[in-house]
Amino acid sequence: MKFQTNEILNGKYTTRKTTKSVFLVPFTLLLIMFPLILMRNTDEPSPNMSSVQHMNNKTHTKGCDIFSGSWIPHSEGPYYNNETCKWMIDEQNCMKFGRPDDEYLHWRWKPNECELPLFNATQFLEIVRGKKMVFVGDSVGRNQLQSLLCLLSQVSQPEDVSHKYTTNVIYFKRYFFADYNFTLGNLWSPYFVRSKDADKNGHSYNSIMELYVDEVDEAWSSQVENFDIVIISAGHWFFRPLLFYEKGKLVGCNKCGMENVTDLAHYYGYKMAFRTAFKTLTNLENFKGVTFFRTFSPSHFENGDWNKGGNCVRKKPFSKEEMNLNGYILETYLTQVNEFKVAQEEASKKGLKFLMLNTTEIMLLRPDGHPNNYGHAMVKNVTFYNDCVHWCLPGPVDTWNELLLYMLKVQSHTSYGSKLESVL
Repeated sequence: MKFQTNEILNGKYTTRKTTKSVFLVPFTLLLIMFPLILMRNTDEPSPNMSSVQHMNNKTHTKGCDIFSGSWIPHSEGPYYNNETCKWMIDEQNCMKFGRPDDEYLHWRWKPNECELPLFNATQFLEIVRGKKMVFVGDSVGRNQLQSLLCLLSQVSQPEDVSHKYTTNVIYFKRYFFADYNFTLGNLWSPYFVRSKDADKNGHSYNSIMELYVDEVDEAWSSQVENFDIVIISAGHWFFRPLLFYEKGKLVGCNKCGMENVTDLAHYYGYKMAFRTAFKTLTNLENFKGVTFFRTFSPSHFENGDWNKGGNCVRKKPFSKEEMNLNGYILETYLTQVNEFKVAQEEASKKGLKFLMLNTTEIMLLRPDGHPNNYGHAMVKNVTFYNDCVHWCLPGPVDTWNELLLYMLKVQSHTSYGSKLESVL
């Protein structure tokens, strides 16, 4: 059966409403399950697929577009498991909680024009020796960071040194690989810009928030200059009800349902937040690092919305004949990529390097890679929602770090080599 992208959910992970017979879900679970999608009306016109092909043409590295390809069977097992990596969190530890199938672990991304090498942890650590790398964004970005921790820890065990830098050690993490003098961090900022709750009843899964789209979130901007390599990404939080402010004035909203307030859709907030984030990275006086922008990561809810029994039970990837990048996912993707293209040109004028990890279409083909209901123990009288947003560890998300390593290696031999060598 062909799965349509307009079958995906309406909602967002956060705290749940409970009855007297239902216990509160543990706090750590709430943190990881924050970003479920509040979908746009997919009857809206969709951009043309040629737009994506044009974007892919801009991601060639050494004559090979590593982002155009297909998933092929791979007989070897994963790089790590829940016994060899202590850094994965329960909500993505599908093995620990009894996922019965393992076919999702036996696929590799194969570019059409070349081979994508297997991840080499020693090689990665040698490239970043003496440097600092940080992920900026939401919990899907943190998902990639935890994948990277698992991959690298097979060679060198890091120390969690978060407490030396912040009191908020849940959202702002730092890990130090002493053998390589390498720091890996996470700066939590799901919107990149200043935001606050606007619902008089407090925060809930569908409460409205204010987004100041031209004011950067200082939680990350005040720290990012300390890093040499930045991986920036965001997505699912923008689908919730939002009020958009520019220059301190309300200019519109997404799903606010308010009279005399124009619904600008989530695309507006998404566009403006990326614009502000990219401008910040370009204009920070002391930021001389390399920026990797990872594109939107789709979810795969079927058989209902996220809070109405929606799940993701498939056991193998889609083929390109079964699933096309279209509808709101394509438009969301193009919204951010268009901002990236402008920022990339401006950054180059200042000698800064902006690169794109173009993973949206790659991950759209992997409905089998999510935790679904294998991110927690089965507890009587506790309400859990299936997670079809984040990715199992190990799993397809490890491919993002294969691509990252490939790009780090290739870029060190381009015309930007001397620039990158000074950073990398």
